[in-house]
Amino acid sequence: MERTAALPRPELLQVADAVARDKNIDREEVLIAMEQAIQKAGRSKYGHEHDIRAHIDRKTGEIQLTRVIEVVETVENEATQATLAQARRKKPDAELGELLIDPLPPIDFGRIAAQTAKQVIVQRVRDAERERQYNEYKDRIGDISNGLVKRVEFGNVVVDLGRAEGLLRRDELIPRENFRVGDRVRAYIVDVRKEVRGPQIFLSRTATQFMSKLFGQEVPEIYDGIIEIKSVARDPGSRAKIAVLSNDHGIDPVGACVGMKGSRVQAVVAELQGEKIDIIPWSQDPATFVVNALAPAEVAKVVLDEEQNRMEVVVPDDQLSLAIGRRGQNVRLASQLTGWDIDILTEAEESERRQEEFRTRSQLFIDALDVDDVIAHLLVTEGFTSVEEVAFVPLDDLASIEGFDETVAEELQNRAKGFIETRDAQFDEKRKGLGVADEIAAIEGISPGMLVALGEKGVKSLDDLADLASDELIEIVGADAMNEEEANAIIMKARAHWFEDEAK
Repeated sequence: MERTAALPRPELLQVADAVARDKNIDREEVLIAMEQAIQKAGRSKYGHEHDIRAHIDRKTGEIQLTRVIEVVETVENEATQATLAQARRKKPDAELGELLIDPLPPIDFGRIAAQTAKQVIVQRVRDAERERQYNEYKDRIGDISNGLVKRVEFGNVVVDLGRAEGLLRRDELIPRENFRVGDRVRAYIVDVRKEVRGPQIFLSRTATQFMSKLFGQEVPEIYDGIIEIKSVARDPGSRAKIAVLSNDHGIDPVGACVGMKGSRVQAVVAELQGEKIDIIPWSQDPATFVVNALAPAEVAKVVLDEEQNRMEVVVPDDQLSLAIGRRGQNVRLASQLTGWDIDILTEAEESERRQEEFRTRSQLFIDALDVDDVIAHLLVTEGFTSVEEVAFVPLDDLASIEGFDETVAEELQNRAKGFIETRDAQFDEKRKGLGVADEIAAIEGISPGMLVALGEKGVKSLDDLADLASDELIEIVGADAMNEEEANAIIMKARAHWFEDEAK
């Protein structure tokens, strides 16, 4: 092939510099894109089967076009390979595996070749720009970004962030919030993903973290770490609760967040379209925290159920609507903020329920122990809730009840044990009638009453029991009978024979 000297092309370097500046990407990326475009044009001229390579001198801009041939033992592709003998005719000291480089004359770009080259350059530049955008924003997840509304599509807002575009979906906008092209907007960067059409930057104005970040910008003590935001609950555009804790005893966390004449909190409220914000002090004590979270309602009493993660809150009758809030908003936000399920009762409702429980438990002892209502009331007043407690509590505990002595206590325990034996015998007979296997009855932790409940639900063999999930078992036997940990332990005992069979 005729060897022609490459001519300097400084205008190529000028174009590369201009594109790199305009798109804010590396100049080297643009030059690599140009080289690939020239290679593509070269293969169109000399044949796509050839290994044509292009190089642009980074100082002079001259284009060097070459064809590469690999020296091999057996030629499989004559366009890109040559035997050792063929190679040594061109280069006497050629070795196997060596790449022979033949310079090619510079190509005169025709209209089609130039168009192809332009497409390659544009695509490569676009890819490089997308990669730059992704790398720049992937580490900014969790930040607040400012931008201008570029366009609105079907309620979704596309935001010009300066060096990229962000998507603010309709469901991530505060209700009744409308943006027009050119409006300034602040939003929280939720996620950045690589997609076919380029990196997608997802924004949100409804995320709870958006409120946290806004307070971080308005309250220097939060930015400095003196005040900590422990939890946030939002009903976007309507109301929110934020729990704060001060790591400095000399600084009031609520006052610092409110600011002088409410200036700090009002700045956040204005950004969130008038969303009302309750700032409450966080407490390590769950009951205190829930009482704070239900503000402005007053709380008379709190009863915790740690196993069920529930809290029963008693409020004065005139505080009920305030505690619940409009459409249950106040109690719902308090529940989200604290992580506890909250049941609200008035003092009258709580009193009525306690009286009903007292009557029910008293009647249980009257029927089971064959005693009068005075003794039954004494047992309930002392905190006894079941016949089992009476039967197996230390005798001295029963005898110490005012009006009881050791003889009365002993008689009560004997009656309680007799009742349990009779009841369990009836349960066992019913269990057998239902066809519940003895292997299930032998599992520790399952009472005769539970066996009957299982049989009535069709759980009759070890495999039936082993196939249950813990919540299914609890639903059958009752939430008062066992917790999730106990249910899992029973199910694992039922599954033990599966592993024994595998071992054999």
